[in-house]
Amino acid sequence: MSRMQRVVTRSLAAFMSLGLLSSLAACQGQVPQVQKPGAAPAGVATSAPNLTTKQEAAIRKDIGQVLDKANESKDPTGLDARVTGPQLQIRTSELEIARATGNLNPKTTIPTTIAQTVIPGDPGWPRSVFAITTTTEDQQSKRLLVLNQESAHENYKLWGVARLFQGAQLPKFPVDTIGAQMGTPTDEGLKATPAEAVRRYADVLQNPGSSQYAKEFAQDDFRTSMDTLTQAVQKGIEANRGSQEQTFAPQDGEIRVMHSSEGGDLVVAQINSVWTRRAGEGRESSPASDSEKALFGDGKATSTMKVTYVNVVALYIPSSTSQDPIRAVGAEREPIKVEAV
Repeated sequence: MSRMQRVVTRSLAAFMSLGLLSSLAACQGQVPQVQKPGAAPAGVATSAPNLTTKQEAAIRKDIGQVLDKANESKDPTGLDARVTGPQLQIRTSELEIARATGNLNPKTTIPTTIAQTVIPGDPGWPRSVFAITTTTEDQQSKRLLVLNQESAHENYKLWGVARLFQGAQLPKFPVDTIGAQMGTPTDEGLKATPAEAVRRYADVLQNPGSSQYAKEFAQDDFRTSMDTLTQAVQKGIEANRGSQEQTFAPQDGEIRVMHSSEGGDLVVAQINSVWTRRAGEGRESSPASDSEKALFGDGKATSTMKVTYVNVVALYIPSSTSQDPIRAVGAEREPIKVEAV
């Protein structure tokens, strides 16, 4: 293994131990009270697809059983019955890695106990439910879960999971007989529309030292961890006259939004990224972590390694009248493809 590869490997290992992956979350917010189906108050359509918290718990239990079966077999077959969106890509990769290494990463744990549930009262579909778990038994951070239902005739599926940062402050949501209200990617009256905020955050991740949007966002654990990793890897690359670059871009359509009672939106979105590392002076660029090695398999190394990641980020976007910046409150990051080019 070259000096460059050793530095990259150590740096990735260090990144995996940073606060993003092991932090505890101190999350604030209230659990909205939703009424039983068919009991809508005057002026509200009785066809509104409200859930009770008991029904939401049953949905999570069904999803958990599908996840447990896949975890035990280390096989994603059938996962799409109750998992979709970025989480389907992430969990499929996690299972492929587990099959190769023999162990499922502890970060894949999803606690069954919920600290907060945000159930919208909006009529129509598609619709989403946000749920905040407790910490795991080994004191990993709380998870923000997004459950999505595309139509009245489809099951709710687990669309996204973001591990919350240490000390993350979630907004409060309205507590009434209807529930919360979902937002859209084009919501106005905010520091930026949800779609634009996600695009700008991707730019900040790609250009940490030069993004024109950097001042619009509070510093967060994900950005700090990414910066630390990139800088550490750069030292090894420069010593071997190599190079690296990362590109970040939001995935079209993969964004879920919930209005808060504070006037802002809580947004969860998928951002795809590609990390390209080039070895210099005739050297080969090899996978730099156990996860990358598992996904690369028996591939033949060349001078360039390209790793594709799925990143799930949770952002709170304050109202346009607020003095507060946009802030990330949680994230998840997983390689899904490793290739020599």
